[in-house]
Amino acid sequence: MEIITKRFILRDFVQEDEPAFLAYHAEPRYAEFCSAEESTPEFIQELFQRFRQWATEVPRRNYQLAIVDHRTLELVGCGGLRQNGYGSEQAELGIELAPQFWGRYAYAIEIGKALIDFGFRDLGLKEIIGISVSANLRVSRLAKRYGFVEIGIQPSPDWMNVRGWNQIEWQLTRESWEHLFPSPRLC
Repeated sequence: MEIITKRFILRDFVQEDEPAFLAYHAEPRYAEFCSAEESTPEFIQELFQRFRQWATEVPRRNYQLAIVDHRTLELVGCGGLRQNGYGSEQAELGIELAPQFWGRYAYAIEIGKALIDFGFRDLGLKEIIGISVSANLRVSRLAKRYGFVEIGIQPSPDWMNVRGWNQIEWQLTRESWEHLFPSPRLC
C-alpha cells in the first residue's frame, strides 16, 4: 500500500520504522494531547504492532500509514483512515506528525489532502469523520481548511475533563469535498 505526494510516501509500516515511531511518541510535546497511558512505551509499541497487523487484514478496513520524506526517507509521522466502528462508506481520518515537523511547510495539508482523496476516490467513502481535542487548535484549523464541519462534542475521558477539554467530532462529505476541490476534467 502506497500513496505518493509531492514530498512524501505514505506506505505501510515496516519493522525498521519502529525506533523513529517510538522516539517521536516519547517526546513531551507529542504527549501534550495524550493520556498518561497513551504515552507509555508499552502502549506505543502495541500501537505500532497494531498498525502493522492492520496491513495484513483481509478485507482491509484500516489504513494507518507511515509518512516518509521522499528525499531523506525519514519517518515524519503517520496518518490514515480507519473504518472499524463505522459504516461501510465512512472512516475516521487521523494524522500525526513528529513534533519537529509541526507547522512546517504545510506538511499536514499535503498529507491530509492525499488521505482524503484516497478515501473518497479509492475506498468509495461518502463521509470522513475526524475526532480532535478541543485544545488542539492546529487540528481545528486544518479540519476547517478542508471543509470539515463540527457536528458535536463527544463524551471525553476524565484526563481531558480535568483539563477542561472536550473531544470535537468533525464531518466531511464527499459532496462538500468535491465542491471545494473539484477533480480536473479530461477533454
